[in-house]
Amino acid sequence: MNTDNSQTVINPAIFSAYDIRGIYGDAMTDEVAYRIGRAAAQYLNVPEIAVSRDMRVSSPQLAAALIRGITDQGMNAIDLGMNTTDGLYFAVGKFNFPAGVMITASHNPAKYNGMKFCRAQASPISLETGLAEIRDLAVSGHFTEPASKGQVTQRDVTEAYVNHVLSFIDVNKIRPLKVVIDAGNGMAGMIVPRVFQRLPCELVPLYFELDGSFPNHPASPIEPQNMVDAQKKVREVGADLGAAFDGDADRMFAVDEHGNLVDSSMVTAAVSQSLLRKKPGSTILYNLIVSKSVPALIERLGGHAVRTRVGHSYIKAEMRRLNAIFGGEHSGHFYFRDNWFADSGLIAFLILLELVSVENKPLSEILTPLDVGFRSGELNSTVSDVPGKLRALEEHFGAGAQAIDHLDGLTIDHGNWWFNVRTSNTEPLLRLNLEATTRELMEEKRDEVLRFIREK
Repeated sequence: MNTDNSQTVINPAIFSAYDIRGIYGDAMTDEVAYRIGRAAAQYLNVPEIAVSRDMRVSSPQLAAALIRGITDQGMNAIDLGMNTTDGLYFAVGKFNFPAGVMITASHNPAKYNGMKFCRAQASPISLETGLAEIRDLAVSGHFTEPASKGQVTQRDVTEAYVNHVLSFIDVNKIRPLKVVIDAGNGMAGMIVPRVFQRLPCELVPLYFELDGSFPNHPASPIEPQNMVDAQKKVREVGADLGAAFDGDADRMFAVDEHGNLVDSSMVTAAVSQSLLRKKPGSTILYNLIVSKSVPALIERLGGHAVRTRVGHSYIKAEMRRLNAIFGGEHSGHFYFRDNWFADSGLIAFLILLELVSVENKPLSEILTPLDVGFRSGELNSTVSDVPGKLRALEEHFGAGAQAIDHLDGLTIDHGNWWFNVRTSNTEPLLRLNLEATTRELMEEKRDEVLRFIREK
């Protein structure tokens, strides 16, 4: 046993449920990355670990330090260079790497960086499935001394990844559509041009320069203010549709031909429709915040709809168990069985592109008949007593409900309106999502439930 006697102190709080995040130069440093590399190599105990990184200013240094830790612990490292997070998942699945690490802080501000881990077949590593053990090893610095150092191999998987994402559609059916993509200076700026070289579409790029300082807007399209540029550009150039991606390009948020935002429930519905036409009777998962329109559509088309709790580790595990073809979340994550059950916003967008081409209709016309609800979006409230507030909500709003469940937080369904309230993993927050059959009812019930949550 060898103890790393360096003065590095690792704050265990940077390890969250699904990944590692911290401010670079503070909790997240090159020394911390080195220790995590050694810990991951020792714990995973596999012949090689694939490493990729995003375009953040600190990512090259963190990747180098992580790789040094992996090889100092006697394991080989496959350096994939810059790629998207779903590009890393693809590489691990396609080339049978036993593990992978992505250096990214996803949609977080420029000062942050972090890591996402997966095992063979892109199976995620969370606190419950190994990240806690990696954390404890890294914090302790108690590493075994290897007989020899590992080697580093460089590999470029970009072309193979482009071929893979295009395999989800029939490229010959794509019409010469005008498409706006906002990369937010993130990794979509590298991969999207390579994909569109193979399509007959006119690509209108926004912020494709890889720049981890995010000079135009945060690469966090789940926030409506960060979608404004894509919406404006769609209207300005008369595009057929548009999309924005987050920093590591695994999440996608769509815009229709009018420049209106398309929420992720409707992307889930549209992708489900397309996939069920190709593979009738398939099982599709949706998280419990997704619109009721989605399971109704899946069942109507002869598919099998399965409701799941929020979070990629739950959805991926359930998809594997049920061999589900697809899974959709309200947060812009879309999972595909034939993508090793991993998420890919780019694959979801290509399926939208194919649907618009095949239907030969504007995106809004395709979506309108699928959408039978009005949604509040996610509304956060800080509360002092989370369990007490959940009990009070159930007591107050549960009377006369058609259904109440606790799959993830509290869901109360009154038929023509329903809501879910869940807790945050990291803060004393309650997250409300509500849907109703009319806009007026949605606004009335949204305000009523919010008032109840926020009253002392």
